[in-house]
Amino acid sequence: MHHVTEDKPAPGADALVVGVVGEGLLAEAIASSPAIAGVALPAMTSDTGELDERCSAVVLASDGWDTRAYANVRRIAAEGALPWLPVRAELGRVLIGPAEVNGSAGCVDCAELRRRLARKRPQDHDTLWERHGSTMAERPSSWLTALAAELIAELTADEMKRLVTGTTPPLTRQAMVEVHLQDLATTIHSFLPDPRCLVCGALPDDAPSLARITLEPRVKADPAAYRVRAVAEELDHLESTFVDAECGLIRSMEKGSDGGVVLAGAEIGLRGGGSETGWGRTRGYRSSKLVAMLEALERYGGMEPGGKRTTVRAAYSEVRDNALDPRTLGLHSAEAYALADFPYRPFDETRPYRWVWGYSFARQAPILVPEQCAYYRLRAGGRDDAPFVYEVSNGCALGGCLEEAILYGMLEVAERDAFLMTWYARMAVPRIELSSAVDRTIPLIVKAIEADTGYGVLAFDTTLEQAIPCVWVMAVAPSQDQDRPKIVCAAGSHLDPERAAERALSELGPILSGLIRRYPAQRERALEMAADPRAVKIMPDHSLLYGSPEVFSRLRFLTESTRTHDFTDLPRTASRPHTDLRDDLAEVLRSYLDSGLDVIVVDQTTPEHRAGGFANVKVIIPGTLPMTFGHDYRRLADLPRLFDVPHRLGHHRTRLTAEDINPHPHPFP
Repeated sequence: MHHVTEDKPAPGADALVVGVVGEGLLAEAIASSPAIAGVALPAMTSDTGELDERCSAVVLASDGWDTRAYANVRRIAAEGALPWLPVRAELGRVLIGPAEVNGSAGCVDCAELRRRLARKRPQDHDTLWERHGSTMAERPSSWLTALAAELIAELTADEMKRLVTGTTPPLTRQAMVEVHLQDLATTIHSFLPDPRCLVCGALPDDAPSLARITLEPRVKADPAAYRVRAVAEELDHLESTFVDAECGLIRSMEKGSDGGVVLAGAEIGLRGGGSETGWGRTRGYRSSKLVAMLEALERYGGMEPGGKRTTVRAAYSEVRDNALDPRTLGLHSAEAYALADFPYRPFDETRPYRWVWGYSFARQAPILVPEQCAYYRLRAGGRDDAPFVYEVSNGCALGGCLEEAILYGMLEVAERDAFLMTWYARMAVPRIELSSAVDRTIPLIVKAIEADTGYGVLAFDTTLEQAIPCVWVMAVAPSQDQDRPKIVCAAGSHLDPERAAERALSELGPILSGLIRRYPAQRERALEMAADPRAVKIMPDHSLLYGSPEVFSRLRFLTESTRTHDFTDLPRTASRPHTDLRDDLAEVLRSYLDSGLDVIVVDQTTPEHRAGGFANVKVIIPGTLPMTFGHDYRRLADLPRLFDVPHRLGHHRTRLTAEDINPHPHPFP
């Protein structure tokens, strides 16, 4: 315990009185700061301790990496409704904050969770702390000097005034000030509160009332635009909100080039270990960085519930009146479930599953959806929670508002449904004459791909019964060079057919460039998969397989198609330009509902998304073909549209049978 030094002037009546807990250089310097009246308090490493009634705030200072008194200081400060601020040395640096203020969100525990997820190798840090944590807590940092302690004391005193008086915004609310002891440089690291925090989190229980959706007017700046915000103008703000190497939701940004575009990656750490990266591929680094950040945020929302606590665990037989029948989503075949190494178990009406609430636009009411169908990276809680279906991010989308997110989630479902329907039914859809585009960017992209790679580019109209423009693009090698992939595919969808083609082409270039580089070393693997479809296990395998010339004939139903369309022949979803995005969304919704398909939306928005003004959703359209990766994981059971739609669209003379279904792995990348 430290006392105010004798030569320090007595505090005036209006002086800020701060309780200082701790021993060592930092505690002594803070207590002696002329800017505050420091009052020594007991160590508080146990459940004992009390505040001096004169105190307006508390500082807990340690010359080592010592967190042992945090819980007790938090409790005592909360009892007095006082803010408290941790200050501690961590080897070559000192961290000031975060401040905790009357139970507000963004506590010390939140910061530590964010720091752990931001580490590239958190397990190594955990091991180090387990072995040497007590030593690091008790041993003062050898970098800490009297000069450094004096600087940190002044920073701390200034922050105390900010916290107590409120005249100037504090620096340590949901943030930490880092002082580098080597050169005394300072850095501020902001973080987002953890909504699942046991100390300050307030995550609501999932409930039907939270799932109900009322579509709101969303005026657009331009009828031809389908986003409500100019997010590109917000890049700097979004970066400061989400990106920080110390404690950011996005822990790092990568930069490179690929296929004639600038490549950016945004990496987030996962609670269950590992990481997930969002990618951006555009013609400029700022725009690529923005796309990467937005994709990372989308994935963050789609992996596991982060905005509501799942509360329903029941058998389908118990909730069927208010629940989605999982069999309408397409499950695996009986043969797949029977495989010895298959990680999924058949759906059982009597087995309990976890359910989340979504909203059915057909019922116009909340509906229960299996949690494992609404999120794609859940951590299994044991054998009793064994999943019955493989799920990916299909239908997940981020938007500047809920309506925008729903629209783009539907477009992704449409794109993949169209691609898989074309593939599994081997529909000889018309080729699109890309040179017919009014937007001359499209033929320029084609020429750039052809000039950079020597490949020819083809496009096909895969639009289905909802008349949402969908495009399949394909790059075809002109020669039989064994060291170059034969074909690469991509797809896109949009309300405007030219935009659908542009989205597909923007995907095609980087995918083609990447496969050209890695194909020579993996050609034997492609041959193996050509001979054995079960060898196709993961997403990259699908594009690698179709690099093999031995399987090029599987795409003849497309490459030998004799029909051609100009862009004017493709449908436009919007009957007329709309000034309100809600009207665009309403037309897409109506196209599905009128075709007999429901549209279900699970709101995946988390408090972290709201910090950036975003909404995140999972769109589920029962009856559409779900995208899967790994040939064993195909989900085609109980999907009658696969057999009916190709006939109704005129691509087959009769309804398909099981024998008509394409048995080969799909080429979606």
